[in-house]
Amino acid sequence: MRCTALCLETLTLTAVMALAGCSKEESVDLAPTAAALEAAKPKSAQGAAMEIVKDSSQVSFVMDAPLEKIRGKLIGSTTGTIQVDPTDITRSNGLIRIDIGGIELFQTVADDNGEFGGEKKSEVQNQHARAWLEISDDAPPAVRRENQVVEYKIDEIREASAKDLTKLTGPKRTVTAGVTGDFRLHRRKVKKSARVEVTFNYAGDRLDSATFKTVEPVVVSLEEHDVRPREAFGKLAQKTLAALSPKVAKEARVSFELEARVR
Repeated sequence: MRCTALCLETLTLTAVMALAGCSKEESVDLAPTAAALEAAKPKSAQGAAMEIVKDSSQVSFVMDAPLEKIRGKLIGSTTGTIQVDPTDITRSNGLIRIDIGGIELFQTVADDNGEFGGEKKSEVQNQHARAWLEISDDAPPAVRRENQVVEYKIDEIREASAKDLTKLTGPKRTVTAGVTGDFRLHRRKVKKSARVEVTFNYAGDRLDSATFKTVEPVVVSLEEHDVRPREAFGKLAQKTLAALSPKVAKEARVSFELEARVR
């Protein structure tokens, strides 16, 4: 009787887990879902609205695993507006949108001695990435369009090396600062911080443009945003992200460089 009861209990638990689609990897705490982020409202009457120059934007990421290194890039994919208060940049904010529909991945594989060879682009790997992000051709158009947009809403500027740009001199005025705000990927939102270097370009006493670039990469968790192996839209792959971890890192280290001009 004890064996029978134990067997029944085990079978029941297995069936419940199967029906619920549970697995060890799926028990990871996912970030909450969120609708598209709203544009940031100016914090200051002195704010200058700066439009991101789409064609010159560059976003890249690296994923370093023991057996494979993956590098991704996006060029000319970023739009948005940044509100800059030249008299106090800590009162600045903004919303950045990145279209990942044209994402490209490149791969470097370790040999038997652990040495990494040359980098190459694998079409199969790029197809897998789109399936994981649910932006592949088999995704419903509305879902694909929403998943293609990654957003970062900058709400807080802190630890600025200089606050008042009008007290600096010269045509180029460089400031480092920490930025914090909502980061939305794959319809899931988390708070994310970054350290950035901003060079403000002046034409006389007038702010004209600026370049923004990360001082160090921003770490993004794939699991947190439900980016994981999928065979097709709505169908998870048998191999989980944990099982693929020797080849695929669970985190992406993201860097960006953007140019913005006063409207």
